[in-house]
Amino acid sequence: MTRSELIAELALLHPHLPARDVELIVETIFDEIAAALTRGDRVELRGFGAFAAKKRDARVGRNPRTGKAVDVDEKSVPSFKVGKELRERVNQNAAHNGKLG
Repeated sequence: MTRSELIAELALLHPHLPARDVELIVETIFDEIAAALTRGDRVELRGFGAFAAKKRDARVGRNPRTGKAVDVDEKSVPSFKVGKELRERVNQNAAHNGKLG
């Protein structure tokens, strides 16, 4: 699902809200999550999961085209850990639809 599809779906589910307001709400939530991660904060949405910025140490990598060694700087990358409730819902749905095992 893309961001625009999410906005369209939420607008359908909440017809009392104008689509532009739904778009503003979604953009605000995403912007706040990004801002928190930029500050180094952790964002936890109960039942859904947690976002955090993890540090990756500097290392020596390889250019895949030439094979030459390349220094890769230290950096932070966003990560997501799924919450128990979401994991169970996804697994229950997948098992019910015959998509597991």
